Amino acid sequence: MQLVLEKRVERSNTIALVSPLIAIGLTILTMVILFAILGKNPLLALHAYFVAPLTDSYSLQEIAVKATPLVMIAIGLSLCYLANAWNIGAEGQFLIGAVAGSWIAVKTQGTDAGAWVLPAMLVLAAAAGALYALIPAICKVKFGASEILTSLMLVYVADLFLDYLVRGPWRDPQGFNFPTTAEFDPVATVPLLIEGGRLHLGSIIALLIVAAAAILLGRTIKGFEIRVVGAAPRAARFGGFNANQLIILTFAVSGALAGLAGIIEVAGPIGHLQPGISPGYGFTAIIVAFLGRLNPLGILIAGLFLALTFIGGEQAQIAMKIPLDVTKVFQGILLFYVLACDSLILYRFKLVFPNRQVTRGAG
Repeated sequence: MQLVLEKRVERSNTIALVSPLIAIGLTILTMVILFAILGKNPLLALHAYFVAPLTDSYSLQEIAVKATPLVMIAIGLSLCYLANAWNIGAEGQFLIGAVAGSWIAVKTQGTDAGAWVLPAMLVLAAAAGALYALIPAICKVKFGASEILTSLMLVYVADLFLDYLVRGPWRDPQGFNFPTTAEFDPVATVPLLIEGGRLHLGSIIALLIVAAAAILLGRTIKGFEIRVVGAAPRAARFGGFNANQLIILTFAVSGALAGLAGIIEVAGPIGHLQPGISPGYGFTAIIVAFLGRLNPLGILIAGLFLALTFIGGEQAQIAMKIPLDVTKVFQGILLFYVLACDSLILYRFKLVFPNRQVTRGAG
């Protein structure tokens, strides 16, 4: 008897809908086992992760703040993945956008610049993120290089470039030798939506991006082209769609959204440029994109869920002394189960009983 995967005759829409829920359930079950191994009460740990942050208004704001960059980056990544282009370097595009936008804030520091500063920062960050994302895209189109490897390696280039700037030419001379720029002027910061909290205008921008992506994919020819090129490349070629041009376009849009998320994070919750501005938003957004089924509304929900794990992880660390790295373990396990459960959309398990051959001797 063998357990094998058999290709389905038709794609299972039911499994496609419940697959993320199955993945979340399996992840929670795995985390229960992990908490028990760590000597922590699993029920209390799950309460700290998923319930406690929802009972406090400040924590709810923090969930929205954490979800903002995740959703923005994941929307861009979903466009790439739908077009069968694999951008793994959104983390680097996030950092480059933060650096480019911060350049204006640093140069206009203390000059009484006008209200043009923040819009200019947003535009420059988006342009820098797009240009940085075009490097692996062009290498893919022109030279056949793997966009997975090139986009991933560029993450480390961006990280080291950021580290050099804040430890060198951009370091605040009055910052007690800490690797950080001076605090941004008020005209270079993202406005708050709620006084006394950290919820900022970037959350509204993220919602507008979700709406724009939904319209693009559901109501436009370009959205139809993205889906066809990714799902049926041969049909796309017969239809006259240019896959290479689409790779360039989707990478540029993805990089622009990641760069925009970068400067919003720096000019919003942080208020200055420093190392470690991202707890891995660019990589976590990959999980958000797949957990949300590459659908804008699904990505919004998935982004809020992953943001909940960030805030819950911080509360569990304080209340139960659970290491903060457990949150990264949770997210990694979740991605594993999401990808594993997605295989059930196209395949199903089947028990196979091999035929037994009986050989009889001559009489």
